Amino acid sequence: MEKNEILNQVLSVFHDVLDNEDIVLTYETTANDIEEWDSLSHIQLVVAIEKKFKLRFTSKEIQSWKNVGEMLDCIKEKVA
Repeated sequence: MEKNEILNQVLSVFHDVLDNEDIVLTYETTANDIEEWDSLSHIQLVVAIEKKFKLRFTSKEIQSWKNVGEMLDCIKEKVA
């Protein structure tokens, strides 16, 4: 699965979980860039992404992400 395809699927999760269709994600996007993305919604996003891709992240992986691009790299590695 290509990184752009993963990005599009993750974007749909963000739209659903954060209830905001106007969100635009780039590889450099961080929680500071999206008003609705707080610590609680972060957990909801991670759970929704795990369900969408049928995978599990370790807490170490989740804490290591500095931006959406690093999250996508982790997803790509797990679905490969």
